[in-house]
Amino acid sequence: MKLVRYGEAGQERPGILDAQDGIRDLSAHLADWAGEAFSPASLAKVRQLDVQSLPLVAGTPRLGAPVGGAPKFIAIGLNYADHAKESGMQIPGEPIVFLKATSSLCGAYDAVEKPRGSTKLDWEVELAVIIGTRAKYVSEQDALGHVAGYAVCNDVSERHFQIERLGQWTKGKSHDTFGPLGPWLVSADEVQDPRNLAMWLEVNGQRRQTGSTATMIFDVPKLIAYVSGMMTLNPGDIITTGTPPGVGMGMKPPLYLNVGDTMALGIEGLGEQRQTVVAA
Repeated sequence: MKLVRYGEAGQERPGILDAQDGIRDLSAHLADWAGEAFSPASLAKVRQLDVQSLPLVAGTPRLGAPVGGAPKFIAIGLNYADHAKESGMQIPGEPIVFLKATSSLCGAYDAVEKPRGSTKLDWEVELAVIIGTRAKYVSEQDALGHVAGYAVCNDVSERHFQIERLGQWTKGKSHDTFGPLGPWLVSADEVQDPRNLAMWLEVNGQRRQTGSTATMIFDVPKLIAYVSGMMTLNPGDIITTGTPPGVGMGMKPPLYLNVGDTMALGIEGLGEQRQTVVAA
């Protein structure tokens, strides 16, 4: 299943894509794609619906982040060895965990804001994991059973805020629009192996990142097991799992985003995003 939230920001409605990629409205069956709507029981009920009989949404409405009211937006840093190297940082011995503000979430095609005072705005294509079942101290063997689905995430970063202005990475990762997610959530049963998905990102039509989740240092089961030992994961929580090499910070000389630049990115089987940078 490809699950979407469509409509103006703050007024999104739940939907699902039909066989022709048309949006079908699910408002008669659930209030939103949020929280317990991602539970196995809820997804099973939606899976049993006759999608083609649901109301067809006219036109091409805006697609919001496919997860509403996310309890937590968790991010993993330096999870690709080549990216750690290009960033001038050591390969971590265990996952680096930080938080992005949930207010940074936005749709896959929404504009990305360049913050006031920003000098080093950067891009990061990442695989996002959406939790469907409460997870606390889960094993790696059981971890994937707690996943509702997967989505493309652009972990937009302001490197000056993140690295040079003291404190933790969160403040360089959390500006409004720094978390484009989607365009849809692909249910876990349709992703055969999250550990082997091709991924890419372009800036102004030039390829900057080409990679695969196969080169993660810590794979999805390891990350879920690790994070669930630090904090309880709840339905609707998002874990974005790190980026392959090719970010602006790692180029020689570094290259950062400016107002008017465009980013296009995607992950095999999960869809594509496109954003334009605007002034905050």
